[in-house]
Amino acid sequence: MSHTEIEITAELVRDLLRDQHPDLADHLLRFGARGWDSQMWRLGDDLAVRLPWATQSADALLRKEHAWLPALAPHLPLPVPVPQYLGEPSERFPRPWIVTTWVPGEPADRAPATRAEEAADALAAFLTALHRPAPEGAPVGRGRGGPLADHAEGFAAQLASATGLGLIPDPDAVHAVWEDAVAAPEWAGPALWLHGDLHPANVLTADGTFCGVIDFGDLCAGDPACDLAAPWILLPDGAADRFHRAYQPAADAATLRRARGWAVLRALGGILIGDAGVHGRPGGKPTWGPPAHASLRRLIATAR
Repeated sequence: MSHTEIEITAELVRDLLRDQHPDLADHLLRFGARGWDSQMWRLGDDLAVRLPWATQSADALLRKEHAWLPALAPHLPLPVPVPQYLGEPSERFPRPWIVTTWVPGEPADRAPATRAEEAADALAAFLTALHRPAPEGAPVGRGRGGPLADHAEGFAAQLASATGLGLIPDPDAVHAVWEDAVAAPEWAGPALWLHGDLHPANVLTADGTFCGVIDFGDLCAGDPACDLAAPWILLPDGAADRFHRAYQPAADAATLRRARGWAVLRALGGILIGDAGVHGRPGGKPTWGPPAHASLRRLIATAR
């Protein structure tokens, strides 16, 4: 079932709550956001309901969060949405859904971090706490946390598209960062827990620094370089070095090279999604463009 087959409304959400969690059915309900995979509805002041919407994979992502995130959340220094209830498929809505805690804050694509030192320290503390060896049976990422070379075709296609649209002033410099990253030795350590999707819309800010991390649908185990792209994607100019000093254990040179490749992938995707938003194309988000352009500029500048 896709979003074209059923309309998610406040009435539907309230009916689902009445059926499976009647103690929550009378809470104030209002629309929150619509993401790639799920819709979110605010439930009172402290909770949210997330329902799969646009992709078939959303069902598995919600179940994965419900299974793993409650055990990880208490050890993380930034608030994250902790699943409280799992709604099972029913005749009214034949897909799973979850109720989670609500994390206040503004997405960083709309309100970027401005307090560089505080933001770098907060991000480093979060990833230091998260990046612990994952247990056997931990989920495998959807193309996240594995060999960077697996994404060579996607990189080439994104770079060609963005260059063709006139969005990349120096494609050779971007290609050089990518080639160096792909040439770095692969991760030889244990598979670590990864968020897997640390782009600006999934990290929240307040008062110029980070105050929460959301959307753990890509939670998986693998190479930490995937997450260590975040300093170039999320932090203000000049703050990445402070992050790398604070993150423990310190990443080796090969991991940082791979992380730069992941950051290039993230930046190119954000640039294309941002441009689509500016021009009203489907799937576009205009707020994604500026942070993506800034991160690509930082990556090229540091390479030189």
